[in-house]
Amino acid sequence: MTGPLQLLHTAEELHKLPRTGRRAVVMTMGALHEGHATLVRTAREQAGPEGQVVVTVFVNPLQFGANEDLDRYPRTLDSDLAIAEAAGADAVFAPSVDEVYPGGDPQVRITAGPMGERLEGATRPGHFDGMLTVVAKLLHLTRPDLALFGQKDAQQLALIRRMVTDLNFPVEVAGVPTVREDDGLALSSRNRYLSAAERPVALALSRALFAGRDRLAAQAALRARAEAAPASDERATALARLGEIRASADAHAVSAAATAGSGLPDAVRAAARHVLEEAGRHEPPLVLDYLALVDPKDFTDVGPDFTGQAVLAVAAKVGTTRLIDNIPLEFGVHA
Repeated sequence: MTGPLQLLHTAEELHKLPRTGRRAVVMTMGALHEGHATLVRTAREQAGPEGQVVVTVFVNPLQFGANEDLDRYPRTLDSDLAIAEAAGADAVFAPSVDEVYPGGDPQVRITAGPMGERLEGATRPGHFDGMLTVVAKLLHLTRPDLALFGQKDAQQLALIRRMVTDLNFPVEVAGVPTVREDDGLALSSRNRYLSAAERPVALALSRALFAGRDRLAAQAALRARAEAAPASDERATALARLGEIRASADAHAVSAAATAGSGLPDAVRAAARHVLEEAGRHEPPLVLDYLALVDPKDFTDVGPDFTGQAVLAVAAKVGTTRLIDNIPLEFGVHA
């Protein structure tokens, strides 16, 4: 679908929007940035030239706790419209709170269940119930074939997928990889709150995740070498006698990789935590909320012999700004 961007404020206007081809929706709370633009561009690709892309802009009060930043959250509708249109959106649905919740706070809500009480849910009680409630309402209102969400909010994405499956929503949910700034910081509307002194400290979140990823890759490479050409302790000792210290150390490492149990999840956590602990000694300090390596199906911690897909997730405060980040990892696959 082509043509000028349409701005819609009511459910009635939204329902009158002519439907063409496959409809994709991107849900946002506004303050759009390049991460959102990537979601919209991906939606445009998925919907195709004959399809339709709808972006929702709604700051959902149900997602904010008593001490959180609802009033502080940026409202930038004019720039949001420009970004959405440039990225390929056909319409922006920007309803008022009264339009979404015409009777006031809804008495009937979606409950996130046990997964919604972990990590972000433990820190922000009720947050995921509010998120799922508004996502469910917006899915009913927009009636999309496809809904796209960023993998930066990995727990949110997992819960939406579970809701759609458990409650039989007729929609495909797609995750889009995290978009990062040049220095590695995950794009977020809250990055604008970081001062010049806080910004370098905030980079510890992504550096910690990358340290964990690199540790996994290094250990996986050692295991692959050990399986391809086993190195014994006897060979390592012999090399040491000949003065080949670096070769001996390498042989010991390969030998250990061949004989040790997995333990890789713990090694990944340790590598990431080291970076975060260093950042905690900076001024201003990074204040860690959580570092977790979890199964993306239910966000429970993975054990020492875990294999398969996992998510390494972190949340921390720098100054008054709370940031989250995560990366996907694969255990049991050689680098």
